Amino acid sequence: MIRGVVLAALAVLALAPPAGAQDLALTFDDLPAHSALPPGETRLGVIARLVAAMADAGVPPSMGFINASGLETRPEDRAVLKVWRAAGHPLGNHGWSHANLDAIGAEAFATELVGNEPLLETLAGDTDWRWFRYPFLAEGLDPAVRQAARATLRERGYKVASVTMDFSDWAFNEPWARCKSRGDAAGMARLEALFLASAAEAFDASRALSQRLYGRDIPYVVLMHVGALDAHMMPRLLALFQARGARFVTLDEAMADPFYEADLKVTASSAPLTLENAAVAAGLAVPRRTEVRTGLADLCR
Repeated sequence: MIRGVVLAALAVLALAPPAGAQDLALTFDDLPAHSALPPGETRLGVIARLVAAMADAGVPPSMGFINASGLETRPEDRAVLKVWRAAGHPLGNHGWSHANLDAIGAEAFATELVGNEPLLETLAGDTDWRWFRYPFLAEGLDPAVRQAARATLRERGYKVASVTMDFSDWAFNEPWARCKSRGDAAGMARLEALFLASAAEAFDASRALSQRLYGRDIPYVVLMHVGALDAHMMPRLLALFQARGARFVTLDEAMADPFYEADLKVTASSAPLTLENAAVAAGLAVPRRTEVRTGLADLCR
């Protein structure tokens, strides 16, 4: 099944014409450590390849969102954050232990938020670290919890980092580690192809929604993670985006667009600020996307 999905997606990718110039802000979650590592790889190696690929492609400073709790058991991973900062990329808050707001409630959410701040203050230098990315993108299903969490963010001076382009890159990193540990070349090739095809599909889907909603392209905020396959694929991924007309910008530049006002000001809202939710509110159909995660779960088992 997954082979058919790969071939069909790659056919669309190969035929797609270059898009007009589009502003993309790359953002990365789960620093300093995301998902499984293949044998022989290190967190430092992952982050070094990521920042090198971004430098080669001319990507401007890009926000990385941290969870500091892992440093209690692996203090050596602090070096990952130093490499990120030395490359000129800023850091933001992703909750101390990546806890889901819907699971922990508003009071514990505030504790999670504050728990990350000492490390951010230490490493931030003159950068603005008061950006927050919700773990699991969970913003509170209960309206009272949602509004309480947003009130905490607003009181502490945070802006919410929105997501308007996402291709579930996180789901590829564990199967990548499995395939590499088995030396499964066919499995690795399938993962690489599907990773790029999923990114291309997400690019086109976000553009289609924005055009239908607003008759223009908003600047897009891309959600990614600091995983081993992300690092391996980053040169090809950035080249894919550029071939489709992308111009890389900072998170600040992207979210200066009026679309993002509710998250920039952290105002009360009934749902996460996404293109999909904007389409639903406008009575528009959301384009169907290929579901890849089911096939990935069984790959290289």
